[in-house]
Amino acid sequence: MENFKNVAPVEDFNWDAYENGEVASTISHEDQEKAYDTTLNKVGDHEVVDGTVIAMNKREVVVNIGYKSDGIIPMSEFRYNPDLKVGDTVEVYIENQEDKKGQLVLSHRKARASRAWDRINQALANEEIIKGYIKCRTKGGMIVDVFGIEAFLPGSQIDVKPIRDYDMFVGKTMEFKVVKINQEFKNVVVSHKALIEAELEQQKKEIISKLEKGQVLEGTVKNITSYGVFIDLGGVDGLIHITDLSWGRVSDPHEVVELDQKLNVVILDFDDEKKRIALGLKQLTPHPWDALDPNLKVGDHVKGKVVVMADYGAFIEIAPGVEGLIHVSEMSWSQHLRSAQDFMKVGDEVEAVVLTLDREERKMSLGIKQLKPDPWETIEEKYPVGSKHTAKVRNFTNFGVFVECEEGVDGLIHISDLSWTKKVKHPSEFTQIGADIDVIVLEIDKENRRLSLGHKQLEDNPWDVFETVFTVGSVHEGTIVEMLDKGAVVALPYGVEGFATPKHLVKEDGTQAQLNEKLPFKVLEFNKDAKRIILSHSRVFEDVAKAEERAEKKAAKKAGSKKDKEDVPVIQNQAASTTLGDISALAALKEQLEAENKK
Repeated sequence: MENFKNVAPVEDFNWDAYENGEVASTISHEDQEKAYDTTLNKVGDHEVVDGTVIAMNKREVVVNIGYKSDGIIPMSEFRYNPDLKVGDTVEVYIENQEDKKGQLVLSHRKARASRAWDRINQALANEEIIKGYIKCRTKGGMIVDVFGIEAFLPGSQIDVKPIRDYDMFVGKTMEFKVVKINQEFKNVVVSHKALIEAELEQQKKEIISKLEKGQVLEGTVKNITSYGVFIDLGGVDGLIHITDLSWGRVSDPHEVVELDQKLNVVILDFDDEKKRIALGLKQLTPHPWDALDPNLKVGDHVKGKVVVMADYGAFIEIAPGVEGLIHVSEMSWSQHLRSAQDFMKVGDEVEAVVLTLDREERKMSLGIKQLKPDPWETIEEKYPVGSKHTAKVRNFTNFGVFVECEEGVDGLIHISDLSWTKKVKHPSEFTQIGADIDVIVLEIDKENRRLSLGHKQLEDNPWDVFETVFTVGSVHEGTIVEMLDKGAVVALPYGVEGFATPKHLVKEDGTQAQLNEKLPFKVLEFNKDAKRIILSHSRVFEDVAKAEERAEKKAAKKAGSKKDKEDVPVIQNQAASTTLGDISALAALKEQLEAENKK
């Protein structure tokens, strides 16, 4: 009870009037209405008015427009303006002065939309910078909420550098510039890039004016291509060519740099307008040749990786940026012209011997054959004259066969040393490339690194035997195997060939012997050294006829010897044309004459 205070009643309160429902006031009703009207705004539905933010939370914004009640607007309608705060003036659209709950219904989005078109046009005319909320992605760009209107932001207009992730921009509020309006279709195109281009242009001019060769700048990797890397130097682009990324060989620039990486680069060169700027990355580190082991010398063994192959050799990287060439001639002791790809491939790890080293020229030649002993150093021990070996046929010439006894040891079999009996016109008749052939060492030519080899010498010389078989005057059966202008080649027994001239090919009936005809042949000449046998078919029947003729003459002489001595015919000296048969007949006749004289 003690909490209640006694309050004195209003002395002049008219209780009767109160009981009768009369307004207990000295102010007239008209005056009250007038006071009410001046205190609150008069508003109508579907109007756009300014209001003041008096409270806000994550979901809603309470706006006072000076009306008898405040309006509540969803926070989502203010997404474009993340800086909204209590006390800000915002435009609102009155949808309804009182809903069923007696609540004032407002919309900020509709208010913006109704005024937006005028403001968008004004922003374009004045090149104003406006704020917008990126709602979502669309084909070729983004949809941006500007003043409640959906505007299009092309992908190329988001930033000066290429955009790789469009989704990262969704939900962001950014500043834009209106670049195009289509009044007929109410389409609006905005750009963020246009804002930063002007600023970049200024930066660019400043950077370009200060460019100097050898200058070191910080840049950002903007794009990576197969031939190099584009670097953004702050509005100015430069290119690091792939060869200037590293002192070592680079097959893919991704091995060295990655997108958006910040790095220091040095200016190597630029054109007069400074539009094309060549940059270097490797030049910021000392050349690997300068850091090469000072004790490395000719004859040392090194290990490295094959980085480039060519027909003439292989480049070996023994340290990043330090390469040596193994020429194909230094890959094997063999003198055959072969491709370097026969010995190694890119990526192979190899050991080699340093052959030459020029630190000033930064060149080095290497060899791998030097890891094995030179077979020609001890050639007489492994391939003495008279020793037998199996070799591989490598190549043919008209005069012989080139063979390889082992890698680095080559030899030549002369065409005349292939066979004792067969006349070989070309080595391909006798053997084939890649085939194995047995050989005997005839001679060593150490200076020219070549052996003289023989194949026929593995067998005895059959011409020693043939000399006793094909004696001059002996007759053998032969077949004509080849007809030439100068005569015919005749195949004899034991695989031997002889030759007969056309006049010795005349048969008894006067006709000429033909190809493949089998006939008896008389040996006219046998030359073991030249392996030549001269034959005649004609002599076979001619000699028989002469023998018969001589026999007849002999008989006739016997009959005539019984006559007187005066009747003996004078024998003329015909020694020049006398045959052996004639000489024996003369000897017999002489003996007969001497016997008669003794009587």
